[in-house]
Amino acid sequence: NYRYLNWNLECQVHDVLHSQNLISVLVGEPLTIDCLLHKILALQHMNYSLTWYKSGRKMPVTQVKLSRIHQHENLLWFMPAILEDSGSYECVMWNLTSCNKIYFSITVFKNTAGLCFNEDFLYAQEISASSNEKIVCPHLDYFRDEKNTLPIHWYKECNLIDNERFLSWDDDLIINSANVNDSGNYSCKMTYTYMEKEYNISRNIYVTVIGSNVIVDCNVSSSKDNSVGISWRANNTLVNFLFMGRVQEGNQEDSFPDGYLFSKVTLNITEVKQEDYGHQFVCHAGEVAAYIALRQPGQAFRYLIGGLIASVFVIIVAILIYKYFKVDIVLWYRKSFSDGKIYDAYVLYPKINKVDCIYTPDNFVLKLLPQVLERQCGYNLFILGRDDLPGKAVVNVVDETIKQSRRLIIILVPESSSCSLLEDIFEQQLAVYNALVRDGIKVILIELDKIKDYANMPESIKYIKQKHGAIRWKGDFTEKSHSANTKFWKNVRYRMPPRCPTFSELHLLPTQCASRKKCIQTD
Repeated sequence: NYRYLNWNLECQVHDVLHSQNLISVLVGEPLTIDCLLHKILALQHMNYSLTWYKSGRKMPVTQVKLSRIHQHENLLWFMPAILEDSGSYECVMWNLTSCNKIYFSITVFKNTAGLCFNEDFLYAQEISASSNEKIVCPHLDYFRDEKNTLPIHWYKECNLIDNERFLSWDDDLIINSANVNDSGNYSCKMTYTYMEKEYNISRNIYVTVIGSNVIVDCNVSSSKDNSVGISWRANNTLVNFLFMGRVQEGNQEDSFPDGYLFSKVTLNITEVKQEDYGHQFVCHAGEVAAYIALRQPGQAFRYLIGGLIASVFVIIVAILIYKYFKVDIVLWYRKSFSDGKIYDAYVLYPKINKVDCIYTPDNFVLKLLPQVLERQCGYNLFILGRDDLPGKAVVNVVDETIKQSRRLIIILVPESSSCSLLEDIFEQQLAVYNALVRDGIKVILIELDKIKDYANMPESIKYIKQKHGAIRWKGDFTEKSHSANTKFWKNVRYRMPPRCPTFSELHLLPTQCASRKKCIQTD
């Protein structure tokens, strides 16, 4: 026996999947454990010696089949298991040149009082809401032979299943027209005869029924000059930042038939789960919103379809109302439900060495941007470096002020511009990224000339570029570039929030102001 020839060899310990070496069994029921080492090491056709031990004991498990616990070939048998059997067991395999070992942890448990199962020891299975699905009664391979062919009996919540939608077939339970109401605790039970004695065998399974994917479009129509940005949110957060990618927002698609702007953004729930039911998915279009909520199906899957159709109908009605009454709705909303924001946009731009730089972000941000967006269009901007108080930490300014802004404008300069940064802006970008995740603020990227490579940009900037693109400034500082009606400024205004003057502003005449902060308006 190789065990006695190689007792001084050091054994190599092998790991298996977590679910394979943690084993549980109901007290009083049989249990078999396969060593697995001969499969892991591919030693099926090689000479080896295999022995089972209870950890901490030097004497191996007996191979006498009349013993309650015994080894038969590569298997460890408990006929049946009792509470005192709980613990660690090891399988050791020797040959002339090597020693290998694997550990198994066994828990023998009792059912919860008054129930036919224990909630701490359940197999988990997921099935889809579809025409035919099956639940598997697991780990019966070693209890099925010509002497043990009795059928399996299935229970749900400890009650014998007697429903024409359910059919027991071999080791499976076939469910016709599965729906979410079929979720719950299932038990499968059979009898096993060993040495002319019958034993009960049961498996307890928690089944979750999940739905298929759902795709919903949010369609918005408006006048050509009154475009709106569309976004899907849940819990006031963009869906792309939730659900681990399982719920996704598509790109906004715009078309211009008959002089109107039609915009569409798709919501794709790639896999409906239990927690999605009753959850509100809100489509925001400018200053109005509509939502859908998935309903749990009843006895048939058609109720889910009906719920989705009803939800889509609500969106269509909301869109029609917005189309024909949008002016009254927006005016009423602005009067009654102000969003509390102070700034229309927060402007973030890099500080550079002006001597070396062939681009002029300071001139663009501090002169041209206020000239067009503030004085001509009436927007209220917060420009970092102009409106913040001296001595206050930049990160704090970003974190506090961005909460008070409806948009975020980020100015980018090419790396090849020979501009040298006077300060590191990565802390600012980090705060901006956190604000995006937390508040879902729309971002406008403006490139001062073409940026060929975003490889060294922060991840938040890469995401924004990929999701929304960027607007490139190709102009100069001539008088023409100061007009809000040029193509570049129209693109910027398209991404800005709607701007409507208040009643008092209608009586004001435009004046030339040296500084927005010190501008004096006259009647």
